[in-house]
Amino acid sequence: MFDVGFAELLFLSLIALLVLGPERLPKVARTLGALTRKARSSWLSLKRSIDEEMRQQDLKEPVDSMRKDFQSTVDEFKSSVDEVKGSADEIRGSANKLRDEVVGKDSASSNKQNPSTEPHGEQ
Repeated sequence: MFDVGFAELLFLSLIALLVLGPERLPKVARTLGALTRKARSSWLSLKRSIDEEMRQQDLKEPVDSMRKDFQSTVDEFKSSVDEVKGSADEIRGSANKLRDEVVGKDSASSNKQNPSTEPHGEQ
């Protein structure tokens, strides 16, 4: 962030010693150290939370994509099942119609073959 070398630190220390004096300089240095630690801690905490959010977002995108793919597969499966049900209903209707025709023909032919319904011997 700031490029402060040894010479600059020495110069700032001498000015602080002259301005603050030897009695107040240690207290101010401790206070500045504590503030620097708090600032670094806050910055690192913010950086970690931003990194965590970015990581969660990176994980969320594939999950959302998979969820959409799964939903489209389910929808396709449901439409296929509906088509099969429709076809089965058509086949069932055709089978019932054919059965009714066959049963109707069988009963008509059995009536012709079974003379029990005609009167006997009255000619």
